[in-house]
Amino acid sequence: MAQTDRVRQGRQAGRARLRDVPQRPLHADPHPRIAEGKAPTTILAADLGGTRIKLGIVRDAAVLARETFAAESQDGLARQLPKIAAAFATLCDRASVDMAECTAVGFCYPGLTDPGCRRVVAAYGKYTDAPTLDLVAWGREYLALPVWVENDARVALLGEWQFGAGRGCDDLVMVTLGTGIGAVAMIEGRLRRGRHGQAGVLGGHFTVRLGGRRCRCGNIGCAETEASNAYLPAIAREWPGFAESRLAAEPVIDYATVFRLAGEGEACAVAIRTHSVQVWGAVIVNLIHAFDPVRVIVGGGVMASADTILPALRDYVSRHAHTPWGTVEVVASALGDDFALFGCEVLLRERMQPTGVSR
Repeated sequence: MAQTDRVRQGRQAGRARLRDVPQRPLHADPHPRIAEGKAPTTILAADLGGTRIKLGIVRDAAVLARETFAAESQDGLARQLPKIAAAFATLCDRASVDMAECTAVGFCYPGLTDPGCRRVVAAYGKYTDAPTLDLVAWGREYLALPVWVENDARVALLGEWQFGAGRGCDDLVMVTLGTGIGAVAMIEGRLRRGRHGQAGVLGGHFTVRLGGRRCRCGNIGCAETEASNAYLPAIAREWPGFAESRLAAEPVIDYATVFRLAGEGEACAVAIRTHSVQVWGAVIVNLIHAFDPVRVIVGGGVMASADTILPALRDYVSRHAHTPWGTVEVVASALGDDFALFGCEVLLRERMQPTGVSR
């Protein structure tokens, strides 16, 4: 039987399951139980990146099947939801998994979320319609499954903490470098969340340049406006000597291009690379001063150039972070593109626990 038919037949069971997961007011308990006394076994995970949407079926720390497609995040999330539902059905068929037996769906969103009501509460240039969408109702109607929504950096750190570069350490900061700049902090094994869900996740919106560009968040001189793929074309066009540079002739200006040309000695690309690493280093130092981690994990698509970035970041942190107790480790993500998929499984398991992982 095709997964689409199974989904239709599973909707009645799904609605009954959802009756046991009440809607909660803003800032309510962020740890509703999925099923009393039973941990999730197989979950569906959606990582909503600014450039790519990554989907996966995860069971017991293994990704059984995955699919990636263009995000087109500037056009909103609503238009991608049918494609996501169809892709989940295809993935279930590919992995020989009955969707009716899956436990829940986890969405990783690049913005502020509220875990109590399981909604997006603020968007920053990507999927800007997301705060208006009821993803819980969508999951009930089209997948017959409960849905949880969480900030993508928090989910990524959960994955690294349990299965990747954060293993053995409960005091962590993670920074993700890609379309934007994500950040998240964990202290003594608990994610920082804050009263309004903002604690730790706005590292990309630290002010690093007084009088700089206006950011989509409303601030001026945010780190994202100085060193992210979203703003890189504008950064490059304003750079002295850009018009005469080889970079100006490139059809796509992103960090893959900048690091490639910088490796060949192209002067404009070298200068932008140096500036960007300094911005990322400043973000990390600010996070270190704010959250006192033992280890910093750096991930995201830009880390395809980790061999160049990591030594530079370690040097910057060693020279600028005030840590009289010792040296903060700066390491690369160990899970690559899958960190959010693994993190979704951790997230959904922890949502069952009365104490959970965040506060």
